[in-house]
Amino acid sequence: MIYFTGDTHGGYRSIIKFANRFHLMRTDVIVILGDAGYNYYGGERDAEAKLHLSHIKPTILCIHGNHEIRPANILTYKTREWNGGIVWYEEEYPNLLFAKDGEIYTLNGLNYLAIGGAYSVDKHLRIRRGAGWWEDEQPSDEIKRYVEEQIRAHRVGVILSHTCPRKYIPTEVFLPMVDQSTVDNSTEIWLDQIEEAVNYKAWFCGHWHTDKRIDRMHFLYRTFESEEDIGG
Repeated sequence: MIYFTGDTHGGYRSIIKFANRFHLMRTDVIVILGDAGYNYYGGERDAEAKLHLSHIKPTILCIHGNHEIRPANILTYKTREWNGGIVWYEEEYPNLLFAKDGEIYTLNGLNYLAIGGAYSVDKHLRIRRGAGWWEDEQPSDEIKRYVEEQIRAHRVGVILSHTCPRKYIPTEVFLPMVDQSTVDNSTEIWLDQIEEAVNYKAWFCGHWHTDKRIDRMHFLYRTFESEEDIGG
């Protein structure tokens, strides 16, 4: 079974609790829709969370978020094939995988397309405070081209992203202290084009710290959904 949940920001207890409660096995997969936060500090604090997660049975697939280091920039990560696509992993934590943007994974007969990244509305505050912010937080032009090639070449059933297409942005969760005219929505605008080009069954995203559903668009934060929530 495939399960989906939103940003964990380095937390692991909810994942372990869910896996134990439903007796998940090695054949099960939990998808974290960005900002998993297990590559945030780049040291022992990240390693502690990864170690705890390595003790549960299911595979954990993380989509790239805007508040974490890309595995490509961490020396301990390697790549391998997983269900038809490429993932990043560390040998010490073989069940903790990080999706490569634009890759397609075939799970239980459906093609899942991974599209990570988003803009940090608190970018300037993070820079001033010396907190974690990374220039490559949004998908590059190269990644966008690869995604576009993939959707032309393959039939995609489910899209797994961090943020959502612009038309679905949940404005009710906007932070009142953020001037929206300063926010870079280029990723969301591009995702509008992807959404129009793909006849998908379901789209799962995180980022917005809300749990809601609009038609086939599933926003997840604290809750979990499964492949049984994918429409026909």
